[in-house]
Amino acid sequence: MGKKLYVGNLPFSATDQVLVDTFSQCGKVESAKIIVDRDSGRSKGFGFVEMSTDAEAADAISKFNGADYDGRPMTVNEAKPMVPREGGRPGGFGGGNRERSGGGRGGFSRGRY
Repeated sequence: MGKKLYVGNLPFSATDQVLVDTFSQCGKVESAKIIVDRDSGRSKGFGFVEMSTDAEAADAISKFNGADYDGRPMTVNEAKPMVPREGGRPGGFGGGNRERSGGGRGGFSRGRY
């Protein structure tokens, strides 16, 4: 299994295909994905590339980390696993279990225990 790489400081014009074409210089690209804002659909300026072997990933890091891409120095390093957010749920608005809280309803229990 290969390594997943974080690729940052990309111009907003970068595409998945550009990542594939660029990183193919170092070996077989298993996947490439630019992360986009779900509301606007615009690139967030970073993405992930998965190389087929650890050696190819190491080669890509040494070749492209700090390399110029459209006037910007790319950041390329091994991707770190996603850390779960507090509360174990993705996204914001934590809040807890609202059915059991009884809060905001006059202070009485609704019997949903």
